[in-house]
Amino acid sequence: MADPNLNESNRIDPQMEAGPDPAAEAAGDPDPFLVLQKLQQENVDLKDKHLRVLADMENLRRRTEKEVADAKLYGVASFARDMLTFADNLRRMVENVPPELRANASAGVATLVEGLELTERDFLSRLARYGVKKLEPQGTKFDANKHEALFEVPDETLPNGTIVQVVEDGYAIGERVLRPAKVGISRGGPKA
Repeated sequence: MADPNLNESNRIDPQMEAGPDPAAEAAGDPDPFLVLQKLQQENVDLKDKHLRVLADMENLRRRTEKEVADAKLYGVASFARDMLTFADNLRRMVENVPPELRANASAGVATLVEGLELTERDFLSRLARYGVKKLEPQGTKFDANKHEALFEVPDETLPNGTIVQVVEDGYAIGERVLRPAKVGISRGGPKA
């Protein structure tokens, strides 16, 4: 007589009690333990691939953010480079007004010179808003990445390679040089 407490799902299969059937194995039924090991290995491989894809996506996100930031910062570089000539011309106009003319100038000339100076300051401040800054190399050591040496000045009192004269101002945007400063450097002094 059958046990009433056992239902269909609780009954033990007589084939399971007997162990693996050699005929079933020969027919191609895989060992369940081997199948489990294979599935566990697949799971490990998939987790590894998943983590690699996540890492690649994070690297792509960081690289894209850096490229966007660089594009914002350096996107105006060619325009700013073209505008440097305008800044140079403003400076030349102000410098070419003789000091005696400034001292004895009429109100109109004095206002004109002040207006030129104000326009130059305003223009440089607008460039600065976009990351363009003027290089101030006077008295510093020559750096071929930021400066262009035009001539040497014999001077025993300064270390060799010190910038003694700035012929044309240099400008940088961020960490990049837009235009190197054209300079004269000392020669003949002790090595820096």
